[in-house]
Amino acid sequence: MQPSDEALDAALAAPLRAPAHSTRLGGRELGPQVQSWKVERAYNTDLPESMRAFSGSASAQLELQLGGAGGVPGPRLYSAWAPRATGDVVRPGQSAVHRAGVTGRLLPAFRGTVRSREAASGTDTVTVQCLDGAERLRGPAALPRPYHGFYWKRPVASGTWCVDELLRQAGIHTCPPPRAPEFDPDVDPDDTKPLTVLYASLHGGFNASYGQPESFPLPSEYDWVREGAPFELALMPKATGLTASWMPRSRFTVPGRVFQVECWVNTALARGNRFELKAILDRSAGALGHISCVFDTGTGNVTVISGKINGPGQSLQWTFPKLAALKGVWHFGFMVDTTSAGATVAPVVQPRLTSPDGSYHVGGKGTFGGADGVHPRSELNRVDLITDMAVECLQVTDRVWADTASYPPEEWEQRGKWSKGAVLDDVVLPLISVPKVSGSQWDVISEIAKASMSTAEFDEYGVFRWHNPSRFQSAPVRPDLTVSSTREIAALTVTEEIDACRNYCEQPYEDWGGIGAAVGTTVTDTAVRRIDPGKSVEVAYAMAEDEADVGPPVTDDDVVPIDGGARVRFGTAASGGSAVKGSVSVACRRVGASFIVRFTNRGTAPVWTATKAGKPSVYIETLKPAKDPKQRKVARWNSVSQRHYGKQELLAPASEWVQSSAAASALSQVMLAAGRYPVPLLGEVEVLHDPRVQLGDVVRVVDSAGASLQTLAWVVGIRTTCTAGAAPQQVLTLRGAAFNGVPEDTGLTPDPPVDPAYGRRRRYAAVTAAYPTLADLTTAKATYRDLLEIKEVPQ
Repeated sequence: MQPSDEALDAALAAPLRAPAHSTRLGGRELGPQVQSWKVERAYNTDLPESMRAFSGSASAQLELQLGGAGGVPGPRLYSAWAPRATGDVVRPGQSAVHRAGVTGRLLPAFRGTVRSREAASGTDTVTVQCLDGAERLRGPAALPRPYHGFYWKRPVASGTWCVDELLRQAGIHTCPPPRAPEFDPDVDPDDTKPLTVLYASLHGGFNASYGQPESFPLPSEYDWVREGAPFELALMPKATGLTASWMPRSRFTVPGRVFQVECWVNTALARGNRFELKAILDRSAGALGHISCVFDTGTGNVTVISGKINGPGQSLQWTFPKLAALKGVWHFGFMVDTTSAGATVAPVVQPRLTSPDGSYHVGGKGTFGGADGVHPRSELNRVDLITDMAVECLQVTDRVWADTASYPPEEWEQRGKWSKGAVLDDVVLPLISVPKVSGSQWDVISEIAKASMSTAEFDEYGVFRWHNPSRFQSAPVRPDLTVSSTREIAALTVTEEIDACRNYCEQPYEDWGGIGAAVGTTVTDTAVRRIDPGKSVEVAYAMAEDEADVGPPVTDDDVVPIDGGARVRFGTAASGGSAVKGSVSVACRRVGASFIVRFTNRGTAPVWTATKAGKPSVYIETLKPAKDPKQRKVARWNSVSQRHYGKQELLAPASEWVQSSAAASALSQVMLAAGRYPVPLLGEVEVLHDPRVQLGDVVRVVDSAGASLQTLAWVVGIRTTCTAGAAPQQVLTLRGAAFNGVPEDTGLTPDPPVDPAYGRRRRYAAVTAAYPTLADLTTAKATYRDLLEIKEVPQ
């Protein structure tokens, strides 16, 4: 139900109502010109109509009959050929907001955009049709598909993560978005603008919007939690020291510019006191350096360490007393300035924090002056997260700001740059391999909703809401609203049908257990490419659309050759020359069937993509599943229901989104719980208009005049219409939330499905054996039926 107040509740309960509405198009109030309006919203589902379950997507529509103003007819003002000064207010794509209520108290009824307009010449009417936020999800769907799930044989994402990612692509956010997501060579040909090199929302998966997971823990070592998450969903460790790693989409160089590593953490949801972010740098000869930031909520200390992995290092420390004193949602991060003209750099670092009370804390600039803290030329290899606490929204941004000292708090908090526009549910459908998708973002979200028996919709406020099938595990006990035939109900039809019964439920799934990874396509470049100082070179390599994603090539050297994977060597000459390390940033992106690699020379001399022998050095190797997953099924049934109604099967369609027996078992159990007994179907229920009602609400229906029933039902469809000068009419489509008990058949002896007399007739040989002569037959005085039917023998 939409939130209400005492005044609105009193107006709805009053004997007489004064309907009211407000309609804004293009931000302009046109309510007085509306001749009639209609709002429809309903779930689009493949489940049997009267089954006690619903799933799929819901897209609301608003239809307006708009008249003219000031003596000018509507078509002259608002048709497709009307002057722009008046016609643009209802052009396709224009904003549309509609509110409705009673006695001046209005609640949101629709928020979206204009889909079409139709002007009827010779009349005063223009028909305007609008669609809700689903129209924002008409862009092409694309999901990152890393190989790491089947490589590590564990879930890398989930259906929930995929929904969140598709929403993000359309500009609908559940947590702070990437700071600099654009990767456009036309806008930034030489890689000078900020770029998000890693973004992992951690909303039900380790998969990354930008970058790729490198390694991640077993499912038994963590949970995905909503309660207490900084924004929407968070990774919650089950023990201290949970570790995950990601590779960036751009292996930027050090020395380089200013980069920032950050995330959001709830220190009140913790197994310990330690949280660490670590940038790992790839040096020559296989050595690795690191710049790490450790946040200790027990002491309030923040420590940044610069040095060599498994070797010497230097540390700097800051103390923030509030970090130890105040538990809750913190914004953690640190900035690193690696600007240097030489072959090494002493990083300048600054930690930044925002506390639960909104206060901003930044440490003074710290410079690593010792030899152990200095870094030679290298590239960003990966980013590690080590956490004892619930964490969400990890991101790394290169070239984030000119320096660390002038970075403003508003930029740190991304103030005014985003707003929360979606609400998710608990995680469903763990995915070892992310399915290949096609169609629009809304199409794929609808597909995931149907596969997981979930619902996807935009509410009256324009907020996207995702609900998983947990609501069907048990019947609701408390209604959001009660409607009765004595006041609210004008028409009601109750139907019970056998099609509502599904007591044998099968859910197919893809079994990815033990599949592993194998080498897929390999690509070797066809040319040695020159990259001048400060310039970028982009090369597109063909890759099948169904192949998994790979990360940017690793820069090879002449000391420790790299075997396998994606790699490149940069030489000082086209003939090979000496290997160059830490001077060229390598970035990649996937666009359809193309794997695009971008080389940017940060040095002062040209380099070539050449092996020691002067051959092209770019080599790309993909990984694929070692074999195809097997198709299996999980079945659940109810024997008691089958005794009363016979076997009634519900076979869910096979889907790539269901990839484990546990997920299939949960879905089949949900289907069985919802369909094991037929629930009376409540047809179109015409009620007094109540602007508070929303899809998914639970309504208690009380009919004392006709069907004599009192039951709970879910609202799965709402149609509200109103004509100027008349009261709005509202029709609800309801699905029963509970069945009317197990059949008892008291005093009944149901007839069997086959006539007992069938097959019990004597053949001619049996008759002649019983009555050998005509005299015997005459003496018996048997009728024709006596001769045919075999009598039961008394026991």
